[in-house]
Amino acid sequence: MAVDVRLAIRADRDELVRLFHAIDVHYWGEAAPSREAMARHIDAAVLAPGSCEIAIAEQDGRAVGLATFAVLYPAPGPGGQLFMKDLFTLAAARGQGIGRALMGFLARLAVERGCVRFDWTAGTDNPEALAFYGRLGARRVAEKVYYRFEGETLRRFAERASAT
Repeated sequence: MAVDVRLAIRADRDELVRLFHAIDVHYWGEAAPSREAMARHIDAAVLAPGSCEIAIAEQDGRAVGLATFAVLYPAPGPGGQLFMKDLFTLAAARGQGIGRALMGFLARLAVERGCVRFDWTAGTDNPEALAFYGRLGARRVAEKVYYRFEGETLRRFAERASAT
């Protein structure tokens, strides 16, 4: 089955709500927010100007996957770094080349936009993703460490930072 990948537009809102909700259900199960809450989030944040960009993959006119990304600066030399936040394919469409098509689209877009790197992260507890990226020929970056503030720690740090 042919896969078409393109940049998402505001008219894709309902498909993005469906896919973003599927992502949260995939990762968080019953703790995932409702589809209605996700719709409000898509309207208020994801489709807000200056948020992120989204590549959407379709089969037979139906959205089956997406990748969220941004071009970041600085990067080595005069160019940018395309950073992919998430790559997701609906369970029923996995193994059909959707992920490869999305990654290829982003790689071409990175080159077109003058990026010198295309980076992303993957969970060490996700062997399928690690194997997929390895099959694509991506280099695993061992010299970087990934950091995070979240939840209460994020709130406390923000409060301390604003007090100084």
